[in-house]
Amino acid sequence: MSESGSLVEERELELENAIQPQPLSPTTSSRSRLFAAFWIYGLINNVLYVIILSAALDLVGANVPKATVLLADVMPSFFVKLTAPFCVHRIPYKVRIFILVALSLFGMQCVALTTSISARLFGVVLASASSGLGELTFLQLTHFYSPLSMVAFSSGTGGAGLAGSFLYLVATTWLRLSVRGTIFASSLLPLLFFFAFFWVMPLPDPHLASQSSTFASSARTPAYSLIQYEESSMSTSASAPINDDQESLHSRIDFSKSQSLEQIMESMSRTLSRLGPLFFPYMLPLMLVYIGEYIINQGISPTLLFPIEEMPFTYYRDAYVTYGTLYQCKSDSWTNHGNLLTLTDNTVGVFISRSSSPFVRIRRLYVPAALQLVNVLILAVQSMYAFIPNVYIIMIIIFYEGLLGGAAYINTFLLVSETIAIEDREFAMGAVGVSDSGGIVVAGTICLYLETFLCAYQKANGRPYCGMT
Repeated sequence: MSESGSLVEERELELENAIQPQPLSPTTSSRSRLFAAFWIYGLINNVLYVIILSAALDLVGANVPKATVLLADVMPSFFVKLTAPFCVHRIPYKVRIFILVALSLFGMQCVALTTSISARLFGVVLASASSGLGELTFLQLTHFYSPLSMVAFSSGTGGAGLAGSFLYLVATTWLRLSVRGTIFASSLLPLLFFFAFFWVMPLPDPHLASQSSTFASSARTPAYSLIQYEESSMSTSASAPINDDQESLHSRIDFSKSQSLEQIMESMSRTLSRLGPLFFPYMLPLMLVYIGEYIINQGISPTLLFPIEEMPFTYYRDAYVTYGTLYQCKSDSWTNHGNLLTLTDNTVGVFISRSSSPFVRIRRLYVPAALQLVNVLILAVQSMYAFIPNVYIIMIIIFYEGLLGGAAYINTFLLVSETIAIEDREFAMGAVGVSDSGGIVVAGTICLYLETFLCAYQKANGRPYCGMT
């Protein structure tokens, strides 16, 4: 048996022997490991998404709407998030890690090594599915740890925006490395999931674990099984009838049990009824923020251009990448390479806001949503009538846009963790995670037409920059 295989088995045995509830005594070491593991999860799960959006202009060219790449990058993720709450509890977390690595590795290599747009988009689809499953998985994992795990994961997603967009900017714009080589190298990053999950992440909080019938799925164990604490407690009352929760758990363990159509529909109905109370307080405001955010990033920012001699760039494509990086500072990390200016501002803003949750709290989630829609209006008018005198003001607005998006993201999930009952919190984390993808899908659909309209309007009025690279 390989050394790595032995290590995995040792970690599984360690977990099985540590499930008994016991007084919590978090050490500096365990807190550091917890933060590091979830920061890596957030970073790697989002960084490929950011790199793909940064490369949108390079992948499809100036004359194809960048929303084409956006939709390929978000639709599979959205579909996974939408459907996974109905069945993902049947997949142990360890198995999910292997699925994430396989999908993202193969997908990014398809993007790097193929030449047709359709083949590249297929690779983007695979990477997107991995990202969707990853976000759902890691958000649910935070249920079994202290709030530090949520802060770390959110900060990691912010770091992904910065890291992804900035590295793509440095590699392809400053160092002039090939797009193919840069994307191929990035395909190896998901291997860090193994390192974080099996070697860095500490054991879960035993108090939270003992209260969850799905804890075994969150642990590093081969399959669902009754946790040791529950087994011991049941053995003391063997004559007691099995309650509904225990029966439900046995049903989930036994994969050979078939379910009738009525049972499946009943399960779906229960899931939908649990979604209802989450929609208006948490899901809708987060969705509105992301609709505004991605309308700006993929539909408007490619047209926020000035004559090249009035911008600090060599090529028009550099503006797109820069905007994306600025945006990611607020929400993820640096995102796009094509319009360097747009993506860079956004990235810096996202990173700062997602990392600031211990200091700044927003409990009225519709406030950032309203402010984001105001940003959409301002920048759409700028695209058509060019009333803002220079690109630097545009960069500041995009940075601010990123701050709003990142702040809305982390504060939404923190509110869920604080206000939802512990028995429903794991489900709520996964369900609310659908909101951002839903908003991006809506925004991407709008942008397919919006960018084309704005670019045509500019060309008709003597500003042809949007068709230049």
